[in-house]
Amino acid sequence: MSELSSKAIKAPIHAVHRLHEYRKSLSTKPFGARGKKLIRCNLCLLGELFCTCKHRQYLSTNVSFMLIMYNDEVLKPTNSGRLIADLIPDTHAFLWTRTETDRAMLALLTNPQYQPFLVFPQQYVENDQAIVEHINAAELSTAPGHAKTPLLVMLDGSWREAIKMYRKSPYLHQMPVLSFAPDTLATYALRKGSHDFQLGTAEVAALALTAAEEPQNGLALSTWFDLFVESSLLGRNRRAKETLTPIAVFIDAYKQALNVSHECSKRTV
Repeated sequence: MSELSSKAIKAPIHAVHRLHEYRKSLSTKPFGARGKKLIRCNLCLLGELFCTCKHRQYLSTNVSFMLIMYNDEVLKPTNSGRLIADLIPDTHAFLWTRTETDRAMLALLTNPQYQPFLVFPQQYVENDQAIVEHINAAELSTAPGHAKTPLLVMLDGSWREAIKMYRKSPYLHQMPVLSFAPDTLATYALRKGSHDFQLGTAEVAALALTAAEEPQNGLALSTWFDLFVESSLLGRNRRAKETLTPIAVFIDAYKQALNVSHECSKRTV
């Protein structure tokens, strides 16, 4: 397997970083997360000793993402939605409000460049929305030479919050829903949902990339997520010494997945 190209693009400051700074500017006091005494990186929010920013790198993809984040979600160090923006170049992030919907967000949802898909469990859909299990970007073309980009809309918060966002946001009821029932249990060790099928935001996004015919990018995001979880738990001293796996193992798995993604993108150019 070849090494990553030296010309690979290092991921810059992204939409979730900017939204994080904006949300902090609205606060009257610091966000009181667990481990608040830990000295954290300002970008990945991991402990400085376990910062992963130097490994962050954009993937080559035909998929875009929109993160609609519930109030304080963007402030939480355990938030995994930021991992999507770490790897996917065209990622947009907005705060959700019930009464004052962001106009830029609505404009993006109606932009003819995109075909939005709400990534959401079918069992919670209350409207007559089309349900799809796979996305073929080539089939989204409206005319020759005018292909639409899949815009995967993620509701980022606890599952209870995500359901609330969906129910109280009519603009989310106007698009098809990408839904799947993963065969594997949630591995998100930081903040699990109340049911095994309730995965973390980055885990769902990895499945969505696979459903959009980019399994190599789904794997890259999944291994990036694994590295994030392990780094977070190490920073919080949540790993017993006898169960420790060297962090290099997670870094190597992520780099191998990046190589696979890179090789796939070269074959499709």
